[in-house]
Amino acid sequence: MGNGATTVNDVPTSASDHDAAVAGSSLRRRASSRIKEKLIEFVLFLAALSSVLTTMAIVVILVSESVVFFQHVPLWDFLTGTQWTPLFDNPQYGILPLLMGTLVTSAIALVVAVPVGTVIAIYLSEFAGFQAREVAKPFLELLAGIPTVVYGYFALLFVTPVLQKLLPNLPGFNMLSAGLVMGIMIIPYVSSICEDAMRAVPMALREGSFAMGATRLQTSTKVVVPAAFSGIAAAYILGISRAVGETMVLAIAAGNQPNFTIDPMEPAQTITAYIVAVSLGDLPHGSIGYQTIFAAGLTLMVMTLGFNVGGHWLRRKYREAY
Repeated sequence: MGNGATTVNDVPTSASDHDAAVAGSSLRRRASSRIKEKLIEFVLFLAALSSVLTTMAIVVILVSESVVFFQHVPLWDFLTGTQWTPLFDNPQYGILPLLMGTLVTSAIALVVAVPVGTVIAIYLSEFAGFQAREVAKPFLELLAGIPTVVYGYFALLFVTPVLQKLLPNLPGFNMLSAGLVMGIMIIPYVSSICEDAMRAVPMALREGSFAMGATRLQTSTKVVVPAAFSGIAAAYILGISRAVGETMVLAIAAGNQPNFTIDPMEPAQTITAYIVAVSLGDLPHGSIGYQTIFAAGLTLMVMTLGFNVGGHWLRRKYREAY
């Protein structure tokens, strides 16, 4: 009986030990899961912090070097001067020639990219079938993946000769061909984001438009596009920023001659092309000529920041919540 009693008493003891082991294992798994989550959260925080610190470091470098530059060059002369010859014997530091070259080429690029990219986005979102979309999307992505230096030589060796047949007085280096090719390069960015914004519009709006007797084109242009305007505006702002910050196409095809002109048939130098030209030169570090790249870079950053702030305002003003 004694042995039987011991056996009977051992059963609940073994079950209790098993339950305790299971509970302990569950607690360890939960603790391990919490540690992994904290570690992942910390890694994500570091990734976000790195972007913030990188941006702050860029701003600090540009501002600190530009302050030294503006101690020798008045800010008003820099912003209003129409001659940019910092490397000549009689240096002039007016940023307007570089600024005009940047704005003219960007405007030409947007004249190409905005309407073409929007039409492509409307077609892919509202008209194209599955097979057509599967064929068209990879080609757009391929355009976005081509190196910009290839676009530059395409503008110089193909687009410019073609334009010279139509415009015999067009010089070999000009803003027109560079802007046109840059617009082709920006099309994938504009069309992709516009399409995403249009596809996010609820199908109920389209169905309501069809129920009212509207055609597919009327629905696309009068219902879908206005409803997706905030996303479309973001695509346009991205296109503007991409055009303003482009370098190689302009350095190769637009020429490196800073001209204060709005004539797209003239050669010109942009801010980014000038920065590249001086950075690869033999100017000594710390000289006024070398510090011009920081002042030009700060100007470019302020321009891009203004475009991004305007895009953020448009997104907030016209954002639709469904």
